[in-house]
Amino acid sequence: MAWHQLTVITHEHLAPKLADFFDQLGAVSVTYMDAEDEPVYEPAIGETKIWTRTQVIALYELDAEPEQLKAAACQQFSPQDLFDWQYEEIADQVWERAWMEFYHPMKFADRLWVCPTGQEQHEPGTVCLTLDPGLAFGTGTHPTTALCLEWLASHDLTGKTVIDYGCGSGILAVAAVLLGAKHAYAVDIDPQALTATQDNAAKNNVQAQISGYLPEQFTPVLADVVLANILAKPLIDLATPISALVAAGGQLVLSGILHDQGDAVMAAYQQAIAFNPPRQQEDWLRLDGGKR
Repeated sequence: MAWHQLTVITHEHLAPKLADFFDQLGAVSVTYMDAEDEPVYEPAIGETKIWTRTQVIALYELDAEPEQLKAAACQQFSPQDLFDWQYEEIADQVWERAWMEFYHPMKFADRLWVCPTGQEQHEPGTVCLTLDPGLAFGTGTHPTTALCLEWLASHDLTGKTVIDYGCGSGILAVAAVLLGAKHAYAVDIDPQALTATQDNAAKNNVQAQISGYLPEQFTPVLADVVLANILAKPLIDLATPISALVAAGGQLVLSGILHDQGDAVMAAYQQAIAFNPPRQQEDWLRLDGGKR
């Protein structure tokens, strides 16, 4: 099946309104892209931050008329705020084949493999986690996730209880159980993340050992290992409740932290956690340490 792709550049304040308007006109999807290679840094909780000049991309079925859509948008908004209109007819891709070109088996700490379906590794002395890209973040390719997987594969998790706070795809919870953890609690604000976590747990035959919760549904438990791979601001805001989940003698692993944010995050946890030296990969840090 093919689609009409309609692209237009507008100003930051107008982009959300234009996206809503395209949606009302029957767009299958509407997305944003940077029009000028402008970096966007971590937003505050509940804030959607986009670019000063934003490219709005709307996808329509082939029976839509791009010129009519443009005319309607120009009637609804000031035409001088809408520029560089482009139309393109695009064909569907077989997305499973597309991601397979870039996603290959990865090994962590000589003990843990993360592999797409059909490329599983069965090397003696290792465990293999089968995971395919999906609706939720986390395949092991991003440094923040890779740093956490490296930590898990480097530690003895036998019989331990783990909390994966901000679980995304559930990759850390599943990896922990495959590496010997007794049970993993997966917590996320996004219901799709919990669905993805259960799907990945089932794919790896560990669904009985992983429980998924929205934060408001989660009754705090003490865990031997708590992992939180989110972003610096929510890590700082949640320092007290996250620290409280770590059992006496337990370990805390934090990621999703840019290299210049490490000191601020450590300061928020320093009363409860004695940190080891940070571990850096590209621009990202992992902070880990033991409960004081």
